[in-house]
Amino acid sequence: MKNKFQSTRDVIIRTESWAAATKFYGSVMGLPIAHESENMIGFETGEFRLYVEKGKDHGPVFEFLVPNVKAAKKKLITAGCTLVEEDESLPRCYIRDPYGVVFNIGQAEGGK
Repeated sequence: MKNKFQSTRDVIIRTESWAAATKFYGSVMGLPIAHESENMIGFETGEFRLYVEKGKDHGPVFEFLVPNVKAAKKKLITAGCTLVEEDESLPRCYIRDPYGVVFNIGQAEGGK
């Protein structure tokens, strides 16, 4: 998987209206809960899993796993992407590409 970006089936939204959002996806849309923690609930949709996270609102975020988050971040920023948010303790970072799409770069299993 050297330097390869591999998508997951996860889409993440973060909202300060967490209770209303989780009620909407669970009750109104009837999506079953596949993951639940204090700050995040994941709903199974079939083709992808939708995670609703507590926090400052942002648009939908797709996820890619890479062998080395630091190397991928450097490569993407050099190519014109911008860093939106970073948490080196996980490791992960949110990147906005030159076309406005935001995605999470996460650590693939066995990566460094």
